[in-house]
Amino acid sequence: MTDNTPDESEAAELVRPYVITRGRDLPAEDQFSLITLVTTAGDRRQRPTRLSPEEQHLLEMCSGGYLSVAELAGHTQLPLGVLKILLSSLAEGGYLITRAPVPRARLADQQLLQEVLDGLQARFG
Repeated sequence: MTDNTPDESEAAELVRPYVITRGRDLPAEDQFSLITLVTTAGDRRQRPTRLSPEEQHLLEMCSGGYLSVAELAGHTQLPLGVLKILLSSLAEGGYLITRAPVPRARLADQQLLQEVLDGLQARFG
């Protein structure tokens, strides 16, 4: 083998994400953020056997409860884009339930908090 010829493992790494995703495109940008929560839907016996090993593994991981996309990426060692494509496919098939991240809470009005504190201090001490 020459220095210009990639070995089989390098070639496999180049092909693998395309094969795993079956050539599908990335889902919409806002569909899966790193903190989107994912879990399985329905009965485990209803899962088809035609899913890829990666999709089956994702369903097994999610069957215990909600996991974030970031956690799934860490556990599966799949590139984030590949993971999002697989999750999108499973969600479209009705096998996954996704829950969008909770929006950030509004900060409490500092003046209102100060008035409450002053009232408590006046009342109790």
